[in-house]
Amino acid sequence: MYIISSAVVFVACESRTYEEISDNTPITQVVTFTNDVKPIIDANCVSCHSPGAQALTNYTQVKNNIDNIIDRIGRANGDPLKMPQGGSLSPAQINIITKWKADGLLEN
Repeated sequence: MYIISSAVVFVACESRTYEEISDNTPITQVVTFTNDVKPIIDANCVSCHSPGAQALTNYTQVKNNIDNIIDRIGRANGDPLKMPQGGSLSPAQINIITKWKADGLLEN
């Protein structure tokens, strides 16, 4: 019984990272702010970036700060400038934001 339990634990404990198991599938559809980017920003950024100079509560604010946003969300874990603070967007979320810029920062 001990051998079987040990085997189950050994097989169940993989060493893959979050990035390795996250969906990193290329995005083929056109990405827009309203449909794709705003939900990510609302869920991960607005709690800290609302009213004030660093607000990210609307299309214009996010569009005007896109280069900084992409830089900050793409930084390595442990970098004090990485956003969101205390966490990370998934590779799929980062891909959506990056593709939005590549697609021309469309609003709708």
